[in-house]
Amino acid sequence: MQENDSITVLKGVGGKRAENYANLGIYTVGDLLRFYPRDYTDFTQTTPMNELMPDDTAVFRGTVIRRLNPYYSQRYTIFKAVVSDGTDNVLITFFNSKYSFDSLIKGKEYLFSGKIKGNILAKECSSPAFIPADSKNVLVPKYHLTEGLSANIVACNVRDAFSNCSIADALPDDMISRYELMPYRDALKSVHFPESRGSLEKARRRLAFEELLTLQLGMKLMKSLNRRTTPVVMKDVSLDDFFGTLKFTPTGAQMRSVNECIADMKSGSPMNRLLQGDVGSGKTLVAAALCCFAARNGCQSALMAPTEILAKQHYETLSAFLEPLGISVALLTGSTVKKPAYEAIEKGFAEVIVGTHALIQSGVNFRKLGLVITDEQHRFGVRQRTVLSSKGNAPHTLVMSATPIPRTLAFAIYGDLDVSVLDEMPKGRIPIRTYGVDSGYRERIFRFIIKYINNGFQAYIVCPFVEKSEAMADKRSASEYFEELKKTWFSDIPIGLLHGKMKQAEKDRVMAGFKSGDIKLLVATTVIEVGIDVPNAVIIVIENAEQFGLSQLHQLRGRVGRGSEQSHCILITDSTSDYTKARMDIMVRTSDGFEIANEDLKLRGPGSFFGAAQHGLPEMKIADMSSDVLLLHETGQLAEELLAEDPKLTAPENAGIRRLVGDLFREREIFGIN
Repeated sequence: MQENDSITVLKGVGGKRAENYANLGIYTVGDLLRFYPRDYTDFTQTTPMNELMPDDTAVFRGTVIRRLNPYYSQRYTIFKAVVSDGTDNVLITFFNSKYSFDSLIKGKEYLFSGKIKGNILAKECSSPAFIPADSKNVLVPKYHLTEGLSANIVACNVRDAFSNCSIADALPDDMISRYELMPYRDALKSVHFPESRGSLEKARRRLAFEELLTLQLGMKLMKSLNRRTTPVVMKDVSLDDFFGTLKFTPTGAQMRSVNECIADMKSGSPMNRLLQGDVGSGKTLVAAALCCFAARNGCQSALMAPTEILAKQHYETLSAFLEPLGISVALLTGSTVKKPAYEAIEKGFAEVIVGTHALIQSGVNFRKLGLVITDEQHRFGVRQRTVLSSKGNAPHTLVMSATPIPRTLAFAIYGDLDVSVLDEMPKGRIPIRTYGVDSGYRERIFRFIIKYINNGFQAYIVCPFVEKSEAMADKRSASEYFEELKKTWFSDIPIGLLHGKMKQAEKDRVMAGFKSGDIKLLVATTVIEVGIDVPNAVIIVIENAEQFGLSQLHQLRGRVGRGSEQSHCILITDSTSDYTKARMDIMVRTSDGFEIANEDLKLRGPGSFFGAAQHGLPEMKIADMSSDVLLLHETGQLAEELLAEDPKLTAPENAGIRRLVGDLFREREIFGIN
């Protein structure tokens, strides 16, 4: 049996069970072996039965002293057994689980784990997990399951795979020895059936090491592919007139980033750079300077934004920067009249083209595309960036992100890019005051908003959902809230509604009304999260703040504080959980996006923080980049060493690693892997 054999070669896995496994993304024996437990039931810490209390979730030891007759009804069968440890008894109950009941043998001792019910005099435990008291595997795996699969079924199938499958180690022996790694087969077995916490940690370290090494090798290989030459070699041209027209002085970080990018664009290799900066740090100025530099070199630039609203805003900003210098700027979105725009792009009349995904449509042809910029890269996959670049001949690429990424993670996520950081805010920015309150303050907040609106300012109220649903009946929805506020507190104030389900023309109408000041209060969803720039808006209220991630709250907060007036962000939540309290405290305490990103990563983990599919980041099955920082550093250095000695991983001893890279990225042709 081989790892790439179908899951159906395993005993007891027929067509139906194979379908169940497919629902979990498991198709082969190897997929099953790498289907790691999400957690473990720890049977090592037991509580005597006489100390068990109702509502406790506990592990206890007991001998089966009595098995009761099953109770049958139309809907279910109830099986019961009485267990004792000599200090007290517990009634064990199973619903429709004859297999579990039959596994409890009278007179035999077991370890049980579950929630205690009943009362002090008559304790019960429904459907507990249990193992024989003499079991060596006292850490029992819990798996993400689907209908038709139980933890026992998965464990049996995994045991069968271990017994019959040939499991090769992809890492060379000298690497395993150098880094004191557990052999691959042993690590797989220990992660599924650990005999101790120590063996589990060693197994997890080995598997995480392999994942992180594979990730970083793949990203570095992509980066090396981008080091090819480009015909778009730009010459040194002066930008004095560009900077001379500005009504403000650029920050040192902006000038440093512009110079880093220009050095790349003159190097003879395609620039592939991430421009990372907090909300309001001035990324658009950097983009404008580079578009000017490209235009002066006879090249076109394309800037792709995730939404029409943001694309139009970029179009207006770049037009203001560049058209006074004689550089033409065009807009291409889903609602643009295509033919004239296509013609202007193809003939080179449009030197800077700003747009949405419309830029990557087949009908768009550039005369000489020299610079590709993607804004808010976390909204695009790597492939979309690649498609846009393919419309030129190895053009320079700049990726802009206002989602701060912890430095340790940026190089793993964007390993194919060089990184520039805007770590300096423009002078004159007044810090936004942030408050965390419960819904009891809502009327005071409304009066606060009305006072500011009467003084000529504007405000946002953000809701987590567009419409109410039964599942979230206690959460605010933009549509219902808008109707309620329009009839009550804000009946005399122009109020608008904006959400993603509206037609584009209606969204444009509302946004134009808010920008012009005709709409004073905008009730919206997170459609306003990125890039909306209305300096006159000085208050943002975020309802049900517990529904948003920290980085998302920080992005939303960045919609205010864009003018010269003191701005306010009010987070409303009735959640009293420690998790919510910690998140609100962070938001109130700091406005540093990088600090917030670090905290968000610690609280939520990288999967939720980024959304792997959006980033084009391959899925990590066991590595945790928020806690495996040392491993990330260690494997990063090793990846550099390996590629310095064997740039394409073609040496025989690296064949296994080369296969891992191709499998992880699922795009083997990128690396020339067959």
